[in-house]
Amino acid sequence: MEKITQYAKVIYILWLRQLKRYSRSRARMIGSLAQPVLFLVALGFGFGPIYQKAGGGNYIQFIAPGIIAMSIIFTAMFNGIEVIYDRQFGFLKETLVAPVPRWTIMLGRTFGGATVATLQGMVVFCIALLVGFRPESVLMLPVALVFMALIAFFFTAFGTAIASRMEDMQAFPLIINFLIMPLFFLSGALFPLNGLPKTVQTIIYANPLSYGVDGIRGALSTQMHFTFRLDFLVLLAFTALALALGSYLFSKIEV
Repeated sequence: MEKITQYAKVIYILWLRQLKRYSRSRARMIGSLAQPVLFLVALGFGFGPIYQKAGGGNYIQFIAPGIIAMSIIFTAMFNGIEVIYDRQFGFLKETLVAPVPRWTIMLGRTFGGATVATLQGMVVFCIALLVGFRPESVLMLPVALVFMALIAFFFTAFGTAIASRMEDMQAFPLIINFLIMPLFFLSGALFPLNGLPKTVQTIIYANPLSYGVDGIRGALSTQMHFTFRLDFLVLLAFTALALALGSYLFSKIEV
């Protein structure tokens, strides 16, 4: 019991550190909103008339859940750069010598990064309301929040796993962008999944973000391609896998 309490304290302290770093950096908070807002406004209003003429309805209603997911994955994945930053400036070495398993350190960082990413998604959700998005049911907001949190946990753990194997701070954003953009564009965030070529559909079905976007969209606008159960189980499995992989790679990190 004493060890469990000690592990919980480590996770809590590292979680709190991530939140404090985020809250103290207003430039980071504002800057991370620029791209989601641009996509939401430019694509939402730019392609809105075309989407409506094609019989798709209100494009803002369709695209907003995808943009919320986009803001989460960018914030979550780039959280991994803090691992490289802490390694270069010595904080990571001081953390790793603590008499606790390294997986607790990784878990604390992941919890903190996922919380920050989820908060970022909630902010974008509020902006979407100002733009014109309207959720179908207020009662389904907690369901959307669950999917937002799962996306945040998966991509934070994924980003940490990648950062654990890298030392070049300049190369990390390039690698992350190389991974994020295909995942985002091939997730159904910007277009319906019906009627696509089989090759593209196969890629989309193998993309974990597809299930996260579908879950958020189903909760907020009732437009779904899969089912809540499938979305939740697939995303939960990917999240557990990412946490396990991230914990393993983080345990092998050298400073």
